[in-house]
Amino acid sequence: MNPLDSHRDVLSRREFLGRTSLGLGTAALATLLHRDQAFAGGSGGDGILEGVTHLAPRAKRVIYLFQNGGPTHVELFDGKPSLAAMHGKPVPDSFVSGKRFSTMTGKPDGKLMLAPVEPFRRHGQSGATVSAFLPHIAGIADELCFIKSMHTDAVNHAPAISLLLSGAQIPGRPTLGAWLNYGLGSANENLPSFVVMTSVTKNTTCGQIFYDFYWGSGFLPSQHQGVKFRGKGEPVLYLSSPKGISPGIRRGVLDDLARLNQEHYRQFGDPEIMSRIAQYEMAYRMQSSVPELTDFSDESEATLKMYGPDVKEQGTFAYNCLMARRLIERDVRFVQLMHAGWDQHNSITTELYHQCRDTDQPSAALVRDLKQRGLLEDTLVIWGGEFGRTPFIQGKLEDRKRWGRDHHPYAYTIWMAGGGIQSGLTYGGTDELCMNAVTDPVHVHDLQATVLHLLGIDHERLTYRHQGRRFRLTDVHGNVVRPVLS
Repeated sequence: MNPLDSHRDVLSRREFLGRTSLGLGTAALATLLHRDQAFAGGSGGDGILEGVTHLAPRAKRVIYLFQNGGPTHVELFDGKPSLAAMHGKPVPDSFVSGKRFSTMTGKPDGKLMLAPVEPFRRHGQSGATVSAFLPHIAGIADELCFIKSMHTDAVNHAPAISLLLSGAQIPGRPTLGAWLNYGLGSANENLPSFVVMTSVTKNTTCGQIFYDFYWGSGFLPSQHQGVKFRGKGEPVLYLSSPKGISPGIRRGVLDDLARLNQEHYRQFGDPEIMSRIAQYEMAYRMQSSVPELTDFSDESEATLKMYGPDVKEQGTFAYNCLMARRLIERDVRFVQLMHAGWDQHNSITTELYHQCRDTDQPSAALVRDLKQRGLLEDTLVIWGGEFGRTPFIQGKLEDRKRWGRDHHPYAYTIWMAGGGIQSGLTYGGTDELCMNAVTDPVHVHDLQATVLHLLGIDHERLTYRHQGRRFRLTDVHGNVVRPVLS
């Protein structure tokens, strides 16, 4: 083969640009240096240095108990007497005129109002209203801050979740955990800084798909993406060395790979090569840290009992909640638990009971456990989904076993605890039919700005330059919800 032909075959695009002309070479070099600086954690107009905050942080870690599918605020947290009084009557036009709903609802004209299935009571000294569906969460009402005026822009699951976690309905942007990993770095060398676990209520007919972009790093270097722990078998695949491979041999192989990758990086300057090196090293260290993490033998019987009967069953929400506490004890910065099954289009009188039974006790136990161990003060816990459910019925009123509610972006409820959040507070509110957020509305971008603020980050200053402009989690929106801060 002609050596010149062989050389052209392996010539990279970057080498071509660098060698074609001075102008193109300079442009390529500028881009390369800029990306190197961003990867190394330098600000360079792209964000803060790793580990550097803009203001005094109130929280060090986050546990996001994400309830995938849209928990019904009408059934769980936001019952109104006037809604019960409207049961079976058509929804007033003034409440839904001009609003967009999912294609399952289409036009809401003539839809019948549906009263909450279970009664509501006030709980604790704060007097927070929680329904009988969630007795354990009701029992910690004074530890919680309820935001009952959340609202969003999307009417379907994946776009709404993407908007909440990444700031955009279209996938491809970094998620909240990735932004924190990029901005603040890791506090633990032996575990990922951003861990994700998923679970689904057993025998549910309304499970959701867990797309990888829910914990993706988008255009940030891929070392910032979430590491998903599996719900069965080995938590992370391919951590164990093959049979006959000793730790010494494994270490030698990784060292040789690192040298090859470093040479590759020296030639091409692709930051993803450095991410590859970091991920190999993390996998090696996790060979010893993960088995210790997942060994519950050091947990007391009282602690295990507090989380409920499913706590020892890998892949359940209870198991994941206890794992979340163990992870943040080891200084993992962001733990994202995603539990599916909340999409009750025709099952709020049946499957909603199972859903609450699976999640209520472990959620409350996690908050109690963190507080007992002195961890709640600097750990922010968030509970909530991507939107709420319609106050009007989906289905036929006479068929009670198949009562349901459709997606509802205009109002829903979340709660937070610890990490600089004011406890025993109910913030914001909906109208008399739980239809619209009317008192102190909180958009999902406002929630994002508030979470970053609690971790010491100004959401307008944590940016990353991509495709010619600076991006941030909150896009061009978002205000810190200061009344909920302690």
